[in-house]
Amino acid sequence: MTSHSVEQPVGISPALRRRILGALGLVLALVLVYFLLTAFIPRWWAQRVASMSGHGSFSRGIWSGLALGFVCTLAPLLILLFAVTIWGKRAGRFLAGAAAVVAIVTALPNLMTLSIVLGTTNAAHAGERVLDVDAPGFRGATLTAAIVAAVVFALVVFAVLRGRFRTRHPGRRPTEQRAQSVGTQQDVHDTTRESIARHADDGHPQS
Repeated sequence: MTSHSVEQPVGISPALRRRILGALGLVLALVLVYFLLTAFIPRWWAQRVASMSGHGSFSRGIWSGLALGFVCTLAPLLILLFAVTIWGKRAGRFLAGAAAVVAIVTALPNLMTLSIVLGTTNAAHAGERVLDVDAPGFRGATLTAAIVAAVVFALVVFAVLRGRFRTRHPGRRPTEQRAQSVGTQQDVHDTTRESIARHADDGHPQS
């Protein structure tokens, strides 16, 4: 008795093939967008900063850097903090996602400045030359303001965490103080009793 085995060809299903092609297309599109942005954004943003800074005004370059550095650092951090606080609430994930998008958009000026400072492309070098000539002091002022904004954010986080701790444990510290007070009074009473007993033994020696 002979058996015939029917071998089915093994291949990629059409649905999986479409997903792979779609993923490759998305990756290729993202790479193209990245190269286009790195070739365009640094030079374009440097020209916008030069316009805000009065094309060479040292004072306006510093003030524009301070304003953008502070606002575009503190605002995204506060928005992200809001997203974290509402994550576990009703519709919190949707609102947190929307807040994260808003935070990224708000931080774009600092991110574009960072693309000039840390960039290695010709557009980034061209942007650096534009900032050096037409927006003096902008980059240093932006960095200083960003550090100050980070410190302010840290203080805000500390205040929020401290307020939550006090809300969750409103009577913890007074209770501990009362317990310590009761313990101190009990120690005083015990000491007084021992002193009285000692004096009584000294005055009436046992035979």
